[in-house]
Amino acid sequence: MDPPAPAVPLRAEVEHLRHELAEARAKIAELERRADVDPLLDILNRRGFERELTRSLAYVKRYGTPAALVYIDLDGFKAINDQHGHAAGDTLLKAVARELTAHVRASDVVARLGGDEFGVLMWNVSGPQAGVRARELENRIEWLSLAQGPARLGVGASAGVVPLHPELDAGAVIEAADRAMYARKKERSGH
Repeated sequence: MDPPAPAVPLRAEVEHLRHELAEARAKIAELERRADVDPLLDILNRRGFERELTRSLAYVKRYGTPAALVYIDLDGFKAINDQHGHAAGDTLLKAVARELTAHVRASDVVARLGGDEFGVLMWNVSGPQAGVRARELENRIEWLSLAQGPARLGVGASAGVVPLHPELDAGAVIEAADRAMYARKKERSGH
């Protein structure tokens, strides 16, 4: 009969497996984070934003905290891509993302919802307050001007605002904000 194997190699193997498991969990967490972040702009993408909006609606329902969604569409962005190329468009999108992030509170959430569409989830604001903040963000985006060779690139912005109502789901809130944005776009164009 062979003597029992020493316990030390078994402990070392268990410790090694624990270390590998911890590394795997860290990699999974990083991949999950990346799945919710726009790789170009390093802000939440639509998937991550919808997840955050769903959590926010539950919070609003439970605590009655006022919040609003601002849905922003860039006016004239397609022309930038068509005339100056996608690299110029990407540079402009990055500048818009930086501008939005720099001019909202740390508790607010900025995301890219589509090609040239952004969402800002604002906390502790009434609908009218969010409307004022949305107009400020429109102005900040319009003031952006980037050099592209001899040309100066810029875009306009139309922002729709919808207060969060706890009886709605994330999709319904985004749809309502999208409709409000199109109404604002029509108003801004004078039609």
